[in-house]
Formats: sequence, structure tokens, C-alpha cells
Amino acid sequence: MAVPDWPPLAIVIVTYSSGKVIEDCLRSLDAALADAGPARVVVVDNASADDTVARVREVAPEAEVIQTGRNAGFAAGVNAGIAAADGCDVLVLNPDIRLAPGSVLLLRQALALPGTGIAAPRLTGETGELHLSLRRRPTVPRALGEALLGGHRAGRIPALGELVVDPAAYDRPQTADWVSGAAWMISRTCLDALDPLEERYFLYSEETEYMLRAGEAGFAVRYEPRAVAVHLGGEQSTSSMLWALSSANRVRMHRERYGRPRGQLMRLAVGLNELVRAVAKGRAGGRRHRAALRQLFPLREWPPLPGEAAAPSPGYVCFSAQDWWYHNRAHSDFQLMRSIAAHRKVLVVNSIGMRMPMPGRSTQVLRRVGRKLRSVAMLVRRPLRELPGFYVMSPLPLPFYGSPLARRVNALLVRAQVLAVSWALGLRRPVIMVTIPTAWDVVRPMRRRALVFNRSDRHSSFPESDRPTIEALERGLLERSDHVIYVSSALMGEEKGVTGERAHFLDHGVDTDHFRRRPESEQPADLRAIPGPRVGFFGALDDYLVDFDLLERLAVELPDVSLVLIGDATVPMERLTRHPNVHWLGFRPYERIPAYGSGFDVAIMPWLDNPWIRHSNPIKLKEYLALGLPVVSTDFQELANYADRVRIAADGGLFVDAVRATLRDGGLQPAETVRGSVLGASWASRAAQLMALAELSPGPR
Repeated sequence: MAVPDWPPLAIVIVTYSSGKVIEDCLRSLDAALADAGPARVVVVDNASADDTVARVREVAPEAEVIQTGRNAGFAAGVNAGIAAADGCDVLVLNPDIRLAPGSVLLLRQALALPGTGIAAPRLTGETGELHLSLRRRPTVPRALGEALLGGHRAGRIPALGELVVDPAAYDRPQTADWVSGAAWMISRTCLDALDPLEERYFLYSEETEYMLRAGEAGFAVRYEPRAVAVHLGGEQSTSSMLWALSSANRVRMHRERYGRPRGQLMRLAVGLNELVRAVAKGRAGGRRHRAALRQLFPLREWPPLPGEAAAPSPGYVCFSAQDWWYHNRAHSDFQLMRSIAAHRKVLVVNSIGMRMPMPGRSTQVLRRVGRKLRSVAMLVRRPLRELPGFYVMSPLPLPFYGSPLARRVNALLVRAQVLAVSWALGLRRPVIMVTIPTAWDVVRPMRRRALVFNRSDRHSSFPESDRPTIEALERGLLERSDHVIYVSSALMGEEKGVTGERAHFLDHGVDTDHFRRRPESEQPADLRAIPGPRVGFFGALDDYLVDFDLLERLAVELPDVSLVLIGDATVPMERLTRHPNVHWLGFRPYERIPAYGSGFDVAIMPWLDNPWIRHSNPIKLKEYLALGLPVVSTDFQELANYADRVRIAADGGLFVDAVRATLRDGGLQPAETVRGSVLGASWASRAAQLMALAELSPGPR
């Protein structure tokens, strides 16, 4: 049977400790896909505590597995799967679904009907009993009807019940306001027209909200009874926590859609429903309804992350190795803290430096001193309107770390400034994260929930540092921190004898929404004016990181190729810009970097071979991959994990050859595959791992 000219199909399954059910779900897909053509299977795992991922890889080795690194909720998992399935219609399945043979083709046919954006099957239990999955639009009168009459009795009267209870209605195709989200297919046209699922709900109401949005945008939700899915389900009915979350999210959704006054009315109606049931079922049977009442009165703004409600949420103070006001904001300190600030109050302390810039030892001395003074003049700011709990301060330091007396004076000065701001923000016992070693003198006596050393680099290898002093400070942090997080497995292995079980690998993330390919029409005019092919680099052009000899060799040996360099430079650039095919565009703001990168034909990482690089894990790599770019890099240990996507060159000659080969043959993998490989590496997932580590630390200090 010929398959119509539909978009390709991806099946997205979100798992969380689903080892007991996922195998049967995957095994049902072959028969379900009969006559429907092939489909990609994308399993998004929300940090399962069991063997879910191993079972998926055993039963369906062809499935693409995205590991989010945290239990971010159902909507976040679905969004990650949809992002990995660019250009596809998407069938979303719970892991406890078993599709009947031929069901996928029937859903695709329903989806192809004019005006349809979502198609859903008939749901049954294991023995064939009908699951009531059709729903009417949630309203306050319907919630009141359910409270006073009960869900099934109210459902017989459309104005008073949300649930469609007439069994005959489930025997005919029809449109619905929304349907149960255990199994539903979404057209690519609908996906492209709507924003992603709302992730703040964590679980329940996210599919309701999405389907209502689809209907309001002109996309019908169509029910197809000939397509059948067995749904095991039942966890909500036995879990007080899940039942309470479901009730609270009904109210949150109404509040978000219609405003707080109508949200309050919905809360009263839902609360009445739970109160009536709690009284009717007594002490034992009403447990879940009493749990719902505790969620509803008072009602938290949004559900807590897993484990968040166990103790008061601490704030975070981060001593960064960068400065918010003049460094690239893609750095891990800023990315992690921005993600944490969606859930916690955060104070970022801009870099206090490792040594005073001095003539003969440092480059661009006056410029560096001047920009730091301008940063200090910013005092304390909230730079992001969308994150009101995210604060940045620049203390005035005295960076004379070679003298013990000067170090003590500087530590007192910086500590006093940070404590004053922390006190004003209500950060009494925060989690403290330190990236720059010179902060050790400052934080050592500070009261804290936990101390996390973000071992992003070996700072004692920095050319301008006072090596013995910085090594001693690093040693203090390595020995006394509650947790030491690494992005370099090489560095983590070398220091395991000091850190022991306190060491954790926390890979960099990437903002995949930000780093997405832009069409040529959205690329900057100064880039479009540069002739192709373009070999590009964006980031800091630092003399202790970048191999400028290699860049010049590239320009000389590939004269017909434009070498595009984007970033601030710490060295004179005339040696490169004298070549007609070298285009140094200087610093460009983080917001515009993806548009520039989208115009590269090849992205490069021309690093020096030194201890700093050998212990590195550049964020830039994931940003290149998220843009779907072919990448050529010099070698370093962490790159071994990317050998299937990155051409790695051991020396300058091989580097030039690798660029030539990439321009001629393209990347090692297609752009969509390359991008898909990093979609699970969100900064939000990395921040959640960091929060889980830090907030499980014992006792105050």
C-alpha cells in the first residue's frame, strides 16, 4: 500500500522509571505501524532511577534516546522529543500505552482531514473496557456541577460536566475540545503554528492547555475510534500526590488562561469538589482529596520541582569567573544561575580577578582596569526582566593575591560587600558556588547551606596567575567543598585522590532554543557581505586559548575561503586581517551569535595544546552542534565523546586538510542528526542536577 505524501512521522515516548512497561509499548509499534510507513522512535528519559534506558536500547536499538538529566516533567520531555523531530508529525505516547495493529495509519488518516491538528485513538483497559477520554472545555460551572453531582452524573449534561460519559459517543469519529494525553498525534503544521507545551505544570493540564490553544488557533482535535490504544494507567487514582497535583493544575490553567479572578472561582469550585469527596469517603478513603485541599489552600504559584517541597528553598550566591557586564553571557556560571533563578533567588558576584593587570605582564592593561571599574559602578542590578529573582553585583576588589596581608584585607573587603547585599536580598544561608579560586578566602567563614566548587578550569595554569598562590587556593576549595563539579573528565580523574566521592561530572549544557539555525534572510548584513564558503569561529580570541599561527596558516593555505572571526581579542589582529580573506568582525552580543553562526559553512575550534585546553570542555562545541554545523577541531581529551560528529586534527596540516574535506564533503553526519544529539543537554537539566546535589548537602555551616 502506497503511503500518501505526508510529513515523516516521529513517535515520542517520555519515560520516568518506566522499566516495567516500556518494553511492551515499544514491541507494539511494529504492528501499529502496519501500512503507515516507517517512523522514527524518540524516547525521552527524565532521569529514570531504574533500568528504563537499558531496556529501551535492548528492545529497540534503533530508537533515539534523549536523556534530559533530570525529572523535568511530562511537558519538558515532550518538548525535547518534538525538538528532536524537526519536520515530522509527532505521535506522543505514554510508556504504558500499547497500540493496536494498524492504529497509526488510522490516526494519520484522521490527521490528514482538513482543519485537523491533533488526532487521538480510542483508549481501553487491558481487558477491553472503555476508558473515558473525551473532554469538554473546563469551566467554573462544569467544575461546580462535578462537585455537586459527581463527575459521571454531571457529564450527562454538557453544560455541567467536563467528562463525556455516553458510551455511544465513543463509537463515532468526532471533534472534541480536548482528549486524554496518553496517546495523541500532532501535525507538523500545528506544531509549527503553536508555542511548545507549557512546562511549568510539570504533570497534568499541559496537554489540556495545548489542545485548547490548538482549537483556538483553528486546529481541530479529532477522535478516531477505529484506532485503539490499551492504556494501563491508574497511578493518579492511587497516588495522593498526583491527585493533588492534578487538581491544583486545573486551577492554575484556568488562572493563566482567564486571569486571577476567574482562577479564584475555579479554585473554590475544585476545592468544593475535593471537600465533598473527602467528607463522603471518610478518614481512609478521603486521603487523596485531603491532599488536594492542602495543595489548593494555599495554592503555590507553580508546582515544585521533585524534592523541592521537602525543605525551605535556599538561595544561591555564585562567585563567577566572568563579569556579566563585559564577558560573553554564554559562560556556564551565567547559564546555570539563570536556570536556577527560575526556581530560586540568585546573586551572581562578578569576577574578583586572580591578579592585578600590570604592564609587561598583562595585555590591554588600561582597558581591563577601566571596564572593571565601570562594572563596579553598576552596583547591584536585576538585568533580566523575565527573572526577577536574578541579581548581579560587582564588588570592589583589591586583587593583590601575592601578599598574605593584602589577601586578608581583600577578603574582608569583598566579603563585607557580598554579605551586605545577601542580607538585603534575604539570602541568610545560601548555597555558595565558587568558580574563581580567589573567592576561597572570601567564602571560607561564610554561613552557607552548601559549598560547591565549579572546577571549570585549572586556573593555576592561567598564564598571568601567581601559580603557587592560586594552586593553594584551589587546593583549599578541593579539600573543603561539599561538592566539586567538573566539565573535564581528565581533570576530575587527576584530582580524584583529593575529592573522592565529592567529585561529580556535570557536562555543559546548551540553549537549544537560542542556538537554532536561522535562514539567510535573518543573518546579519555584514556576514552576508562576506563571500562564501565561510569558515567561522565565534568566542573570545584569547592568546592563551587560540592558536593564531594555525588561523594564519588556514588563511594562507585556503585563499579562496573566507575566514570569519567573531569575538573580542586580547592580541593585535593585524597579523590576520592583513590577509584579504580574513574578516574579523569583533565582539557581537550573545543575542546575535546564532544568526552569525548560521552563516558558517564550517565551524572551527583552533585551540592551543596547553594544560588549560587539555582540561577544557568548551561550551562553544555544543553551540556549534545545536546549529547543525560541521565542526573541525584540534584535539583535547573531552572531544573523544564527539568523534562521530567532529573532525579532529592532531596538527596544523591535518587541520587544514580536515577543513578542506568538510567544505568538499560536508559534515560527518546530517545537520538534523548533529542538532538532535545535543537537544537533551539543556541548561535547565544541568541546573536541576546541580540543585539536587547542593540541596541534599547535610547541615548548616
